[in-house]
Amino acid sequence: MIYDNHGRPITYLRLAVTDRCNLRCFYCMPEVGVKYLHKSKLLTYEEMLRTVSVLSELGVSKVRITGGEPFVRHNMIDFMYQLSEIEGITELNITTNGILTGQYIRQMKEMGIRSVNLSLDTLDKKRFFEIARRDEFDKVYETLFQLLDAGFEVKVNAVVMDGQNTQDIIPLTELTKDHKVSIRFIEEMPFNGEGSHYPKLNWNSTRILAEIRSKYPDLQKLVDAPNSTSYNYQIPNYQGNIGIIAAFSRTFCGTCNRIRLTATGDLKTCLYDDGVLNIRDLLRNGISDEELKNTFINVFKQRPKDGFEAERNRKSIITESMTTIGG
Repeated sequence: MIYDNHGRPITYLRLAVTDRCNLRCFYCMPEVGVKYLHKSKLLTYEEMLRTVSVLSELGVSKVRITGGEPFVRHNMIDFMYQLSEIEGITELNITTNGILTGQYIRQMKEMGIRSVNLSLDTLDKKRFFEIARRDEFDKVYETLFQLLDAGFEVKVNAVVMDGQNTQDIIPLTELTKDHKVSIRFIEEMPFNGEGSHYPKLNWNSTRILAEIRSKYPDLQKLVDAPNSTSYNYQIPNYQGNIGIIAAFSRTFCGTCNRIRLTATGDLKTCLYDDGVLNIRDLLRNGISDEELKNTFINVFKQRPKDGFEAERNRKSIITESMTTIGG
């Protein structure tokens, strides 16, 4: 196992496989003017498999596939099978918007995927269209229950946005009454292709928790798993649980065990950095596996302490969208 310069183990890779998406959620990407990259700019499946194999030798054991929307990339399910067979990778999960997911549920079970993160910011069809700019609520909602019925551990990711969906906090929480689902409320971040929408974040983790407690005063704190990004809670006698992710406040950095690889091969040791090196270019210039391993080790030894330090060290202000860096 490899540790960074702050004593944190690096065990978790978030792997973005595409910059494309079949939704246009305003907090993630602009509605128009999105310029998708040419396929030649993206990591090939072979390059991703090689990179994950090298990282597994350094102690990375968990991989989460992200996008964009992973299933818009051709032959994704075949790639996932290959990824699941890499020695040392003991946990393979995926984040998806659910539109194309249902058809692959059987194969996902076969390859051992246990956990699926499903993006769903509202239970109101009209608000879904206003947020996602696509009329796909029914498909996503159907996928949620298909995943639950198939026995997946399902985490619903809901970004809390001032003036957009705060009225959905309680209805989403109420889903945990009869369903074994984790509803995770995420602070809005500035990775939308435009930068921050607000001079300050009005709906931070503290306010989200207060909103939930106003309806459920007996809300109980759960013991958070090691390296958890969410602060977790449960309403007594409810089947599911609630998580709150302070993604903008960045209060969980001290136990962060994750790195990111964008679809173009940029390695990010923190969500808020602007990429520390490009793996695609190294692979195409003929780097050996041993050299690549040493490169990773050197980069991990220069990791910022937290997201605030990473943001200060950027060469430019945040203007990229989440779809280009991986959800």
